[in-house]
Amino acid sequence: MRLRLVLITSFLAALVGAGASISIILGVSSSLRFLRAPGPLVLSTLLLPIAAVFLGSFFVYRHTARRRKLQAFLTALLATFLSLCLFLLASVLTARYEPIQPPQPVGPRANN
Repeated sequence: MRLRLVLITSFLAALVGAGASISIILGVSSSLRFLRAPGPLVLSTLLLPIAAVFLGSFFVYRHTARRRKLQAFLTALLATFLSLCLFLLASVLTARYEPIQPPQPVGPRANN
């Protein structure tokens, strides 16, 4: 089994898929409001990690001689796990630590 090929391909697939989605999300908008409206940008952020995992698994399947299905499955599983970890890491690093305070009311009823 070519464990090094499986590990390197999984890491690259996760980095390309999740990294592209994260960069699109952070580059387009600082808020996630645009994810609620369906469109080609939202579809691309969802399909990029899936396509990267599939292509990585297919690459491993075509470049191994024995136990092809097992190695392709391990690549897909590891790349999916690493992609989820990258998404989690990005959400932790870009999270707001201070809660957003609502605006204070202005007018005669503000002192009640």
